[in-house]
Amino acid sequence: MVKEAPYTVLVRDLPTHRRFEVPPKLVSEWLKGLPMRDALGAPDADPEAGDGVAELDLYADGTHAFASGTFKGGLTVACSRCVNPVRLPIDEKLLVTFLPPSEMPKDEDDAEAEEGAEVTDGDLDVFPFDGERIDLEPLFREQFVLSVPYAPLCREDCKGLCPQCGIDRNSATCTCEKPMDPRLAALKGLKLPS
Repeated sequence: MVKEAPYTVLVRDLPTHRRFEVPPKLVSEWLKGLPMRDALGAPDADPEAGDGVAELDLYADGTHAFASGTFKGGLTVACSRCVNPVRLPIDEKLLVTFLPPSEMPKDEDDAEAEEGAEVTDGDLDVFPFDGERIDLEPLFREQFVLSVPYAPLCREDCKGLCPQCGIDRNSATCTCEKPMDPRLAALKGLKLPS
C-alpha cells in the first residue's frame, strides 16, 4: 500500500477533522528565493524560518471538496530598512474549495479558454484536486508566501542602515554626513556677495 504524503487527505475518509503541522525546514524550502527571506543569509534548513499549524474540517459534496478552519503560525524575514530578522505572525481563517481540474476558473485574459466554473470575489481560495485525494500542501505554502509584505519592518520607527557606513541606526550612531545632491555640487564653492 502506498503511503500518502503528510498533507494529503483521501476523499473516502471525509468528513473528517485533521490537524496539520508545518515544520521550519519546509517553510525554509517554500520561502527560498524570496528577496526578504534571502537577505537574512540564513541556512537552507533554517530552524527559525517559521512554522504553522492548521486545524481543518474537511468534507465533500458531490464532485467538490471543502476545508474550513484556522491556520496559525509565523515566519521570519528581513526588515526592509535594517535587514534584521522580523517575525511575522500568521492567524488566518480558511475556507477553501477544491474543484476538479475541468471546473477550475480560467484566466480572463485567455480568450480561447473553455468556460470554467464561475468564481465570485468571495471564493478566494480555490484549488484543484483529482477527486480521490486532496493535497493541502499548496494551500499551506500559499499561507506563508502571501504573509510576506512588500516592505516588512521590524518596528514602525526603524531607522534603517546608514547609506555611507552601513551601521544599524537603531543600535548605534555614526558621524557620517548626508551626501550632497550631485545636482547642487556645482554651487558648493559659490560665494554670494554680502
